[in-house]
Order: sequence, then structure tokens, then C-alpha cells
Amino acid sequence: MIPISKPYLTADEAQAAYDTILTAWITQGPKVMELEERFAKYVGARYAVAVSNCTTGLHLAMIVAGIGPDDEVICPSMSYIATANSIKYVGAKPVFAEVGEDYNIDVVHAEKLITPKTKAILIVHQIGFPADIDAFKALCNKYNLKLIEDAACAAGSSYKGAKIGSHSDLVCFSFHPRKVVSTGDGGMVTTNNEEYYNRMKLLRQHGMSINDRVRHSSDKVLFEDHLEVGYNYRMTDIQAAVGIKQIEKLDWIVEERRKIGLYYLEQLAAVPNIRLPKENENVHSNFQSFSIYLEPECKISRNDLMQRLLDMRIATRRGIMTTHRQTAYADYCKGLELPVSEDLCDRSILIPLYIPMHQEDIDKVVNSLKALLKS
Repeated sequence: MIPISKPYLTADEAQAAYDTILTAWITQGPKVMELEERFAKYVGARYAVAVSNCTTGLHLAMIVAGIGPDDEVICPSMSYIATANSIKYVGAKPVFAEVGEDYNIDVVHAEKLITPKTKAILIVHQIGFPADIDAFKALCNKYNLKLIEDAACAAGSSYKGAKIGSHSDLVCFSFHPRKVVSTGDGGMVTTNNEEYYNRMKLLRQHGMSINDRVRHSSDKVLFEDHLEVGYNYRMTDIQAAVGIKQIEKLDWIVEERRKIGLYYLEQLAAVPNIRLPKENENVHSNFQSFSIYLEPECKISRNDLMQRLLDMRIATRRGIMTTHRQTAYADYCKGLELPVSEDLCDRSILIPLYIPMHQEDIDKVVNSLKALLKS
């Protein structure tokens, strides 16, 4: 079976985890701090806060941005459900905007949704292709809104020559196994805002005034206070040790993934009745996923294509989900129609892309798609 994805983890990561376990410091310790410093430097941000996953990072971002009950946050429906859930966690209301053909939120439609209750716009860099950050920064400045970036898929991607994570004050990353780099699970929030940085560090560890690392390294007895109701959103040092090794390889990983993604684009360009991802001039994608859209004229249905590929032992996944059509949002979104998002979701498939991916497997995916789509 050719899988849809798999993490690139080697003996380096295994050794780093092993060595960390033997130190007996395995939670929120020196390795977490080192990973934060390295990641902030890598993306060009002043600060980085490691968290248990991207969803908890998004939750903290909502809190420090001042989003609360009855506020509205504009976001795409076409994203994993965690995007919208993070808004609901703080009692606010997700307002779903359309996306463009690039799978990213449509700035024109987003502006039409702004009301006096709107407090922020949450953009998503879908499948590793950056959204138009400058357009949304201008929109947020125009209406005095906060901009938050869901960069779960975008570690290593760039926008206008700068790494995702450096452009705004709240950017949330995922280190899930389906992402470009992984710590098993885990996440990171980058920011240039010192107030946000300090409060996120406080909130991720139960609102504790003194973290364990400071307390254990002190030559004086210290007693912590809990300054506000916080959360247990910590990353372990074992995960961080793995993450450090992953970040060291991230640029290489991205370039290897890009070779596969660009090969797919070249080989599938002449296949009729499909639309392939387009890398706009200002973006450099990490090719976290590769999505193919089947035009209405395509003779094979999306579901039949997926089944035929599975019969050939090639795994695929459906197009990016639309949150407003999930059962959990059925009552909340009753009557809402987002035709572009729905069409992209229903007529797209994600095909295998990971490293190392053998050339024979890449060619099997290409040749199988050519045969099925031309038949």
C-alpha cells in the first residue's frame, strides 16, 4: 500500500528521545525551551510558545487576543473542524467565509461578513499554500480587527520571502504526524508581542506564576501562585527533543517534498478535466498535501476514483472538509450555503506525498491517475 502520508522520523529523533528520557526531565523543561528558541529563530519571530497541539495553541491565541462570548470571528468553513472549534471554546461565534480556488479564505467575501461584533479574522494556510497575509492585514487594520493565522499545515512555507510565522502576532502550527514535521503530536504559537507571549506561557501551565524549570534550578525555596484559571497545554521534553531534530532538517524536508509536488504538477498538467494546485508568485509552499480537483466534465466520480485507486493499493483522502456541514455544526449553520467550499470539498482528492517516497511509487500514482482520468 502506498500511504497518503507518513512522518519523516529517523534514528536521530529516536536517539534524542532516548537521551532525554535518561535525563529524568521529561515535561516542560530545557528541551522545550530550546525548541521554542530554535523555532522562533527559524521563522523569524521574536517568541515561540510550545503547546500540546495546534488546537490548544489556537485556543490560547483566542484568549490572549481578547476574543470572548458573543464576539464573532471570521474563518473558512473549508478547514479541519479544530479551526472553528477554537472559536467556540471561548464562547465566540465562527462566521464562515468562502474560499477561492486556491483553497484559502476569500478576502472579498470575508469583508462582506464583518459586523460590529466581529473581533478577529482567522485565516488558514491550507495544505501548506499560504493565504494572502498582506490583504488580510490591511483588512484587519481597516476595521480594527485581530488577525490570527492557523498555520497547522504551513511549517516551512514562505510568503513574500519570509517564513510563515513572522508576519503577524498570533500564528499557530501543528506537529501532528500528517504535517511536514512532527513531534508525535504537539504545536507551537509564534508571536512578536511580548504581552501575548508571557500570557500564553502562563495559561499553558495552569496559570502558574513560577514554572517548574525555574523552581527546580533555584537555590532558594520558591512557592508558586496560580494567577488565573489556566490549562494543561504543555509539551513534553521528549517531544521537544524530537522536534529539535525535525527543525534542523525542515528546509531539506520542504525541498524534498517540493520535488515530488512539482513532479506531480508537471506529469499531470496535460490530464484533461482536472485542476491542480497553483503556487502564486508570492508564495513558496511546503506541499504539505497535494490536492486534485475533478472538473464537472470528468467522467469518473471523486468517490469512484478514490475506490479504484485503493483497489490499486494507493491511499487517498477526500478533499478538505467543510465544517458547516458537520453534524456538530448542523443546528448552528442551518441553511448556510458556501457553494465554492462545498464544490471543492466534494470534487477534490488528496494523493500520496511524503518523504522518502520512492520514484516507482510516485510514478505508480501518476500513471494510475492518468489511466483512470483518461478512461
